[in-house]
Amino acid sequence: MQNKIASVIFSTRIMAVLFVVFAIAMALGTFIENWYSIETARLMIYNTWWFEAIMVFFLINFFGNIKRYNLHKREKWSSLLIHLSFILILIGAFVTRYISYEGIMPIREGETTNKFLSEKTFFTFFIDGEINGEPRRRVLQEPVLFGPGYDNKYVLDTDYNGQPVKFELTNFIYGAEEKLIENPKGDNYLKIVEAGGGSRHDHYLKEGEVSNIHNVLFSLNKPTEGAINIQLTQDGEYLIESPFEADYMRMADQKKGSLVADSIQPLMLRSLYTMGNMQFVIPDPVVKGSYDVVATAQKEKSQPDAVGLKISSNGETENVTLMGAKGIASEPQKITVGGLDIYLNYGSKEMELPFSLKLDDFIADKYPGTKNSYSSFKSKIQIIEDGKEPRPYEIYMNHVLDLHGYRFFQSSFMPDESGTILSVNHDFWGTWITYIGYFLLYTGLMWIMFAKGSRFGKVKVMLDKVKAKQKSLTVILAIFATAFGSFAQETA
Repeated sequence: MQNKIASVIFSTRIMAVLFVVFAIAMALGTFIENWYSIETARLMIYNTWWFEAIMVFFLINFFGNIKRYNLHKREKWSSLLIHLSFILILIGAFVTRYISYEGIMPIREGETTNKFLSEKTFFTFFIDGEINGEPRRRVLQEPVLFGPGYDNKYVLDTDYNGQPVKFELTNFIYGAEEKLIENPKGDNYLKIVEAGGGSRHDHYLKEGEVSNIHNVLFSLNKPTEGAINIQLTQDGEYLIESPFEADYMRMADQKKGSLVADSIQPLMLRSLYTMGNMQFVIPDPVVKGSYDVVATAQKEKSQPDAVGLKISSNGETENVTLMGAKGIASEPQKITVGGLDIYLNYGSKEMELPFSLKLDDFIADKYPGTKNSYSSFKSKIQIIEDGKEPRPYEIYMNHVLDLHGYRFFQSSFMPDESGTILSVNHDFWGTWITYIGYFLLYTGLMWIMFAKGSRFGKVKVMLDKVKAKQKSLTVILAIFATAFGSFAQETA
């Protein structure tokens, strides 16, 4: 008997400790997320082995309590349901973490796609070389997670046809941008500010090179057919030659003019050039410097991060900086090291759906009298499946599309309101296991309120006894008061 009591006390203390540690961990995770980012909170708390160990110990204790307290007996079924509900909720959490996946799906109006970008970030490496005189490619892809304020580490030792290749993380920048750092010994750069995609972007055109800006070629001191050629003469004069006609307006005095196609004209600095759907300004003269990736003061939504990698092979070493982040599928960068051509990419990977979605219309409603304050927004789409007629559907807040185990939520939209951004979640089993757990928890709580064998039932019986005693005492006092009153009247 004493051993059983000691076992119960020990189990109760273990559960109490687990709940306290779990509460502290969750509180720390919330603070870390506010101080740094959700990625840092995952690295420090949610994705650690000890946090998972807490969940495992919870499961073990719930199963142990079922056996220890004989909760399988009929009079204890209400407590059994509560224990089973927590077990299912924890199992659902594990299924969600290790089996399910999610991402985002940007679609422009009129576009049809079955692709979306993963919520997880990946390193993707393509190693090209020759084996027995024939070109061969080896593909490596690994999920990675980096966060600010954390000692991020990553090392991959691999090989290509027996030749060792090593990838090592050297730096992580949370919220990065490519920026020109002024340097008197650097190259000549010309800054171009354009708004061809519905929002402002800064570009730096290097002397002697041709850059593609939204499918329009720009060159600086490198005349190229079909490009907007900008020349800086020895006298310091700026000239422009364009294959397209354009209009410009000088910012200082609102003077307007025209740019004649295929003719060399003076370039108007600090003037807004309008060329079809593209607008651009060259605000400053040429500056000397070096183009580098730097951290921004504060990371904005949809802004990429940057990772620095050192790649070593066959006695050679190359360093490269990659831009990317969750929801961004960046173009791979190429380097050559140790006689191997290596393409490197960091960011989300592209995933496919077994069906397609077409965005017919995106509607964003603003509050009256405001420009950037939205009251609601929704996506009118068509569901396209092989062998079936397209089906219309509307996705908006609290109106989710459930299809073949995938759930689509209205998450955001593109800055120019030309398209939608849907959140994609594939967690069929995890969702249902968790929902069943919640249902059992609700049923168990309702049952335990009325079951006779439960503690609530025993408390109810005790309260009924107390009420009965109070009622009997009230009757006795009433009889005594009546008798005392009659006696007083007779005495008078």
